[in-house]
Amino acid sequence: MRARRTQSLAEAEINLTPLIDVCFVILVMFIVIAPLLETERVELATAPPFEQKSSVAIQESSPITIHVYSDDTIAVNKQSVTLIQLKEALSIAKRKHLAARPQVFHDRNAKFGTYQMVKNAVEAAGFTEMDVILKPE
Repeated sequence: MRARRTQSLAEAEINLTPLIDVCFVILVMFIVIAPLLETERVELATAPPFEQKSSVAIQESSPITIHVYSDDTIAVNKQSVTLIQLKEALSIAKRKHLAARPQVFHDRNAKFGTYQMVKNAVEAAGFTEMDVILKPE
């Protein structure tokens, strides 16, 4: 009887060494690949901690300005447009001003979805950068 007990106990052991090796390899892969992933980010300008903030007027310095108003209406260079017209207007503006960076003036009461649609239209027109200015109006 004792021979059977020791035999069944020996069979019940599980070797975890391969599992630990696989987990270690996966961890190393994540560590190596993570810095290579490109993520969308917004870089914030930070001021030194004890510096007084002065109000700086934002001027429309770009030849391409997009205004998103609180009622989610959109205007390109002060002309009201729909989302379909926005894509066309931005494509034309991109051909006229190759090196320009659009400025998006977004009202704080406008929906975030409207900003996302404007951003998608800017990307579809071929722009790689845009300035986003949040307006408190």
